[in-house]
Amino acid sequence: MLNVTVWNENRHEQKNTVVRDIYPEGIHGAIASFLQEAKLDVKTATLDEPEHGLTEEVLNNTDVLIWWGHLAHDEVEDVIVEKVKKRVLEGMGLIVLHSGHFSKIFKTLMGTSCDLKWREADEKERIWIIEPSHPIVEGIGEYIELDKEEMYGEHFDIPTPDELIMMSWFEGGEVFRSGCTYQRGNGKIFYFRPGHETYPTYHNKEIQRVIKNAVEWAKPVNRSYPVYGNAKPLEEIKAK
Repeated sequence: MLNVTVWNENRHEQKNTVVRDIYPEGIHGAIASFLQEAKLDVKTATLDEPEHGLTEEVLNNTDVLIWWGHLAHDEVEDVIVEKVKKRVLEGMGLIVLHSGHFSKIFKTLMGTSCDLKWREADEKERIWIIEPSHPIVEGIGEYIELDKEEMYGEHFDIPTPDELIMMSWFEGGEVFRSGCTYQRGNGKIFYFRPGHETYPTYHNKEIQRVIKNAVEWAKPVNRSYPVYGNAKPLEEIKAK
């Protein structure tokens, strides 16, 4: 059974009654709930827990980490970011959701600003599936349509994705690379755009299906971590 940890800063839920009404158990609780229905072993972690809930034991027993943050990116301790990065390089999967594009861990792994345009105007979002054979979009039709979402627009300052799976169009006219995969070290990373806190996006069955598929896609592969540094020769080197 896959071990999944859902991390959420859990600040909007404490400050905003609209968010609390949509996600009474927190965004992390909503995501954990539908993943548990998929028979995954799911734990949650939040910013204000000791070590942000991401202790050595938790990280070492996590196959896939899901990350949602927005208000408090700067409050995430650098030492925890480095521990998460190490685990990703060793093979732990990482799924970064919505405003997690500006998280320390995503920016560290991407090496760019990860900045973008944005607007809150209750706009329709149509997420077009542009790689329909990819396992992350298995069971999804030509597009996913959300009645109301926050707009994210290009230019999105990320490295060219290894795979661009989804592209969003917004009612105001902008487009956005909304489903991107990367490999860093042994680890797989998936960035998935939708999920503004004041909309019930994570209650949408198609959004849930994408996240479930992404967990399966991002799980660690069965291989050892490469050995680096000074190496003895495999063959005898003859003196010249």
